[in-house]
Amino acid sequence: MMEAISCNCTGIVKSGFRKPDWKIDYGKVKVLMISEAPPGNAGDYYSEERTDYMVTTIQAFQDAGINVKGLKDIISEGFQITTAVKCPKIEYSIPNSTIKSCSQLLENELELYPNVKVYMLMGDVAISAMNNIARKRFGKRVIPAGSTYKIRGNEYMFGDIRVFPSYLQTGKNYLIEKSKRTMIAEDIKKAFELINK
Repeated sequence: MMEAISCNCTGIVKSGFRKPDWKIDYGKVKVLMISEAPPGNAGDYYSEERTDYMVTTIQAFQDAGINVKGLKDIISEGFQITTAVKCPKIEYSIPNSTIKSCSQLLENELELYPNVKVYMLMGDVAISAMNNIARKRFGKRVIPAGSTYKIRGNEYMFGDIRVFPSYLQTGKNYLIEKSKRTMIAEDIKKAFELINK
C-alpha cells in the first residue's frame, strides 16, 4: 500500500496527494508510463473519463498507431500510467529536493509490477526521479545528462528493464509542440513493439 510520506517538500500541494487507484492485475503490466505530477484539479487526473490528462494521453497512443479509446484500453495493452511526484505542483517547475524525496514513493510503486519490461519516463521530472532511484540502487544514474532529443535514441537499462526517456504527454503544450508529439508517439510505439515481440 502506497501512502503519502512525511516530508519537507516544497513547491507542491500535499493535500492533493494522488496515486493510481483503479483495479488492475499488476502482473499484466508490461510498461509503466511515468509522467510528472497530478493536476491541481482531481477531476483532471487519469481516469476512464475524458479528462485533460486522458485526452492527450489517448491521442499520444493513437499517434503511435495503437487504437485506444480510454484508460481501460490502455491498460489492456499492458500499460499502466502513474506520476513521479504524487502531489500537484504549485509553479511551473518542481524543486529537485521534492523530486528526490518523492522518488521514495515511486521506488515503492515500482515494486508492485513484477513483470514490467519498460519504464517510459515522460519528461524531465520522471527522468530525474528515476535517476534518483538508480543512484540509490546502482550507484549511478540510468539516464545521462543532456537534452532529451539528443539522448532518446540510445538504449538505457534499469537492471533488465528498458528505459525510454521521452516527453510529457499531458498539458496544453502537447497539442502545440508537434516535434515532441512525434517523438512521444515514436517512443510509445517502440515500447509497444518491445513488449509484443
